Amino acid sequence: MAGFENRRGQDQNAPGGYPPGHGPYDPPGGPSYGRQEPYGQPPAYDDAPGHTRAFTMGEPAPLADPYGYAEDNVATYRAGQSAAPPAGPRLHWKPLLSGILLRPGRTFWQMRDHTMWGPALTVTFLYGLLAVFGFDAARKDVLDATLTASVPWVVTTGIAVTLCGLTLGAVTNTLARQLGGDGAWAPTIGLAMLITSLTDAPRLFFALFLGGGNGFVQLLGWLTWLACAALMTSMVGKSHDLPWHKALGASSIQLVALLMLFKLPLI
Repeated sequence: MAGFENRRGQDQNAPGGYPPGHGPYDPPGGPSYGRQEPYGQPPAYDDAPGHTRAFTMGEPAPLADPYGYAEDNVATYRAGQSAAPPAGPRLHWKPLLSGILLRPGRTFWQMRDHTMWGPALTVTFLYGLLAVFGFDAARKDVLDATLTASVPWVVTTGIAVTLCGLTLGAVTNTLARQLGGDGAWAPTIGLAMLITSLTDAPRLFFALFLGGGNGFVQLLGWLTWLACAALMTSMVGKSHDLPWHKALGASSIQLVALLMLFKLPLI
């Protein structure tokens, strides 16, 4: 009688008097005993709490999606969509400006999802303030005028150049979209404005001292325009996932406009 009571006293709270985790039909060693996978592998837990399953790229989930999605595929990057993760951390304005000239490919990849209105508007406006001095006739008129008359003229030129950069960048983004691109409009416009201003800075610097009609300044203007075309094509291609010929086509209107506004008048 005492032995019987001791056996029942092993776990008085267990249902049916069986030890925890055991039932009347469980084999010795616990409920998972004898259910090992082939070659000694542990049993599959599927989606049990505390366990996960891995799926390969593009492979549909074998079970129904609890959230109601039709597929359970790994999301791929699509530029311009709010759900897409950024391509890289936002660059400070110093590495951004130097990266466009020294590390263009890496910089364009990293900033294709980030806006840069501050650096783009500031650099373009400063470029516009100095652009008036790159034209011989305009520089003479500004320098001969009084300070109260020349300052509004210079500021108005800076604002006009900035608005021109915004408009041409928007045109480039629209053409890239029509050619199958999927980039975001704000990064495209910002990078286009920075590329335009930075590449023309060497020509403008020498034009301030030598004049826009100087032969060296004109040659430098053509070289910087070719550099602008190369950087613009690379930027549009990476920002919109386009091949180089479509990226060049999307940038063509902006490049021609830059040539007519800042290069050809000097010849």
